[in-house]
Amino acid sequence: MTTTAPLRQLRKDAAANRAGILRAAAATLAIDPTASIDQIARAAGLSRRALYGHFDDRQALLSELISAGAQRFNAIASSVDEPHPPLALARLTAALWTEAAHVQIAAALALDDTHLEHTAVALAPLRRALAAIVRTGQDDGTLRTDIAAPTLARLIEETARAAVSRIDASSPISTSLAVRAVLSIAGLSWRESEALLSAHPDVMEAK
Repeated sequence: MTTTAPLRQLRKDAAANRAGILRAAAATLAIDPTASIDQIARAAGLSRRALYGHFDDRQALLSELISAGAQRFNAIASSVDEPHPPLALARLTAALWTEAAHVQIAAALALDDTHLEHTAVALAPLRRALAAIVRTGQDDGTLRTDIAAPTLARLIEETARAAVSRIDASSPISTSLAVRAVLSIAGLSWRESEALLSAHPDVMEAK
């Protein structure tokens, strides 16, 4: 009993420190995407040596930060239960944008070319969900069919990637811009997008 309790407390403290480092990294990178490991350690209230006790280097820290964000994105994708493909795409985009907007710099960092391979693997469930929406939409004629489904899904993904990097998330119309951009690539006209979003105003209220 006397040995188990201290070990359990040490593990609990280590987990809390690791979580604190990830929170500090996200907050620090939101201000300065080039922040050093020293800056992140200071923000976490730890020494550089203590931080290295949890992560081998800056890349390992960024990889875990990306993986943690990917888990949240994948959970959002699995929660979208909408049979109408354009509406499913709109809901998915709005929900993902709302999540990404809270950590836009970190999200943009995860989607840059340096980390794209790791991000692609981490987001595999989300990509499968998007591909399924595209295939269903092409099968029922609600999404464009002049582009093969895998290519269209990739184009939608790239559009979302550009939106995260270039649209100011603090703008009150940022969600609308992101959703409309994705729907446009998917084959809807601006009038069709307007009609869809007007009929379902709750799309823009994604939490």
